[in-house]
Amino acid sequence: MEIFWYIIIAVITTVFFILDGYDFGTGIIHLFFAKKDKDKEVISKAAGLFWDSNEVWLVAAGGLLFMAFPTFYASVFSGFYLPLIIVLWLIIFRALGLELRSQINHPIWKTIWDKAFGVSSLLLALFFGIALGNIARGVNLGGVENGVSAYEAHYFFLPLWDSSFSPSTTHPGVIDWFTIVIGIIAIVTLAIHGANWILVKTNASINEHLKTVIFRFNIALAVLTVFSLSIWHLVEPHPLANYLKYPVFLIFPMVYFVGLIGMFFIKKLKKEIYGFILSSLIITGGVTSTLATMFPVLLPSTNDLNPPLTIYNTATSEYGMSVAVPWMILGIILIITYFIIQKKLNKGKIDDREYGH
Repeated sequence: MEIFWYIIIAVITTVFFILDGYDFGTGIIHLFFAKKDKDKEVISKAAGLFWDSNEVWLVAAGGLLFMAFPTFYASVFSGFYLPLIIVLWLIIFRALGLELRSQINHPIWKTIWDKAFGVSSLLLALFFGIALGNIARGVNLGGVENGVSAYEAHYFFLPLWDSSFSPSTTHPGVIDWFTIVIGIIAIVTLAIHGANWILVKTNASINEHLKTVIFRFNIALAVLTVFSLSIWHLVEPHPLANYLKYPVFLIFPMVYFVGLIGMFFIKKLKKEIYGFILSSLIITGGVTSTLATMFPVLLPSTNDLNPPLTIYNTATSEYGMSVAVPWMILGIILIITYFIIQKKLNKGKIDDREYGH
């Protein structure tokens, strides 16, 4: 049952990054590339009409994580308390930027909430990437100092950063040079994804230029991918061990590279949706490749005293996991129904749709 719930939560988390990821990316494009007020309006609608349904997947993932792996849930929500609160505030400001922008027709008012939307989206992409970097790098479980745990083995505390700014220090911070690299990769990836969503859903005047932007960002992403792979062994001594043990896992990096290579042909694609599918493959491959590298570990330990948190030592009882299955199925059906209805109501280009008035 542990593997079943791990797969379910991994799928829902990946769906969240694909769907809400284009909202983050849309905000990044809005912040740096939308200059005309009409473009700002339609790009805001490309995110604003969908963000609430997309974030339902985050709530679902969090709820299922609490149900299936409560020890892991308690550990990360305690140890990552400060960055999680920052993420919560960023989500609030992003929503406020979208919902309040059109309430008053004044340039200063619109500029304030445009910046709130764009900056919050940029920082959310950064922090979610940093979070993935922290999960991959591991933490000092138990707060070990001089061979002695300061608290229980599954708890930890991280400052925002350590003075050494190194991922290999005894007490790493949330932000170090390794997690920053992963955060930048997240920004570039979601900017590509958001630009593709804008191409699919709008007729903004910058759409043709966005194809060039996507192409250039993809070059940056390819370089960052090679760089991250070259430094991976500094954080994980045996990064390819799981791929040798479970060769089927190789499908996940293959998905990533299919999306990455395909994106170089963005200017030749006949339909905008193809680009969106390719950027979705990049996100899917990136998230699943990271999880495959770690399996069955959920959170590595950077010390030798306390073991890592895995899907086995953090799981709830067999009874709890089995009795939750029908409720999970019902919840997923409701979410998918809501998702389908909303997407059907907003199908096609949304330039002339009313939003925020």
